[in-house]
Amino acid sequence: MREPTFLILTVLAGGPRHGYGIIQEVTTLSAARVALLPGTLYTALDRLTAQGLVEPDHEEVVDGRLRRYYRLTSTGLDALRAETARLRQLTTAAETRLRALRPRTA
Repeated sequence: MREPTFLILTVLAGGPRHGYGIIQEVTTLSAARVALLPGTLYTALDRLTAQGLVEPDHEEVVDGRLRRYYRLTSTGLDALRAETARLRQLTTAAETRLRALRPRTA
C-alpha cells in the first residue's frame, strides 16, 4: 500500500471526513511530508471506493458549496489493520538490525 493511501485510510479511521478535511489531516499526520492536491485525493477516493475500502457517507452544503463526506468500510478497516501490522513487522526488523549496529560498551 502506498503511503498516501495508508494516510487517507488512517484519517478515515477517525470518522467520516470531507475532501479538504482529509487533505489537512494527511498533511498533519505526515508532518507535511505528504501534501495531497485535490485532484490526487479525489482520484484516490474514486479508486478506494471502487475497491470497496471507502464509501460516501453523506453530503452537506456549506457556504453554497457541496461537501461530500467519505467513511471507511469494514473492508477498508481490515486493509488498514493488515497494513499497520505489516509496517509494524518491518519496523521491528529494522530496529533489531539497528540495535546490532550500536557500539557495544565493555
